[in-house]
Amino acid sequence: MASVARTLSRFASTAAPRSSTLGASATFTARRACIRQPLHSSSRRGYASGPTSTSSSTPYVVGAVALAAVGGGYFYLNNGGVTQLKEGSSGETKGVFTPTKDDYQKVYNMIAALLDENDDYDDGSYGPVIVRLAWHCSGTYDKLTGTGGSNGATMRFAPEGDHGANAGLKAARDFLNPVKQRFPWISYSDLWTLAGVCAIQEMQGPVIPWRPGRKDRDVSMCTPDGRLPDGAKEQSHLRAIFGRMGFDDREIVALSGAHALGRCHTDRSGFDGPWSFSPTIVSNDYYRLLLSEKWNFRQWDGPKQYQDVKSKSLMMLPTDMALIKDKEFKKHVERYAADNQAFFNDFRDVLVKLFELGVPFQSKPEDRIALTPTIG
Repeated sequence: MASVARTLSRFASTAAPRSSTLGASATFTARRACIRQPLHSSSRRGYASGPTSTSSSTPYVVGAVALAAVGGGYFYLNNGGVTQLKEGSSGETKGVFTPTKDDYQKVYNMIAALLDENDDYDDGSYGPVIVRLAWHCSGTYDKLTGTGGSNGATMRFAPEGDHGANAGLKAARDFLNPVKQRFPWISYSDLWTLAGVCAIQEMQGPVIPWRPGRKDRDVSMCTPDGRLPDGAKEQSHLRAIFGRMGFDDREIVALSGAHALGRCHTDRSGFDGPWSFSPTIVSNDYYRLLLSEKWNFRQWDGPKQYQDVKSKSLMMLPTDMALIKDKEFKKHVERYAADNQAFFNDFRDVLVKLFELGVPFQSKPEDRIALTPTIG
């Protein structure tokens, strides 16, 4: 499937340039239409009410960034909301490049194309790990000190990139490197959050309003370990971690819905398995399964985790089970389990808040943009 997508993509790029309008070009749309149906008809790409037949066990550049561009060496410099084009090695004229909504749509479209072309990761998509990257780079925010958050992309550096909670996210960062090379004017901080928006939308989730304005920072701004949730803990830990960022109980439960996506890996978190039968589709399945399935401790040599009794193919962490043990959390679980649109609405709003924590925007909230999904 990936080879077919790449072949079609190469053909499209030679036959007609990708459109700069908000929607994908006709060629791009046709290519995705050819590959989308097989992807979602595979055993782990569509919704399922039970286990599958196979065994299931997961803008701007700070400082001066040199770019060896086609036709000469250009230099881009962030300048408070625009990208300054300085004189290049071939005598190019100076100028100012201010990215537009169309430019961000082009970045989005490239990420979406890469998600389709690279379908050999985990359950058939890099989408879940991209969401995790956006989540973890944002979830380090501390409202008391104003430190952390998506502004800075400090996970590029040790020690933050080596924190236990960030294990495995090098795969997501590496996945996005070709996008950064293609669009050097976008900061890593904006790229990672925009990619999270793209992954959510391309996995059939809600449209997430987004705005640029994050700037990359150096290693001195790395956050200390321990700011992200520990799946082995329960209610008090969740409230402490999310409360530090400024989230209430409803928002905590809404953000937890991201566990409908992806899986745990023993070589990363130590836990193992997916939370749902459709780990590459955004839905309220996570909440429905929490309430409808019976969960027992898994008998194994790994850390404490739960396993569904019926199929023995799904897992839940202690932090997941805390959402139905605690009556204040549980009422939100029940609401989202009963109403997928209610979940989508709250999930959208809480992701906007998460991705913007601690960012000193020059723009206003009403300047957020809605990037167009490439799926029908």
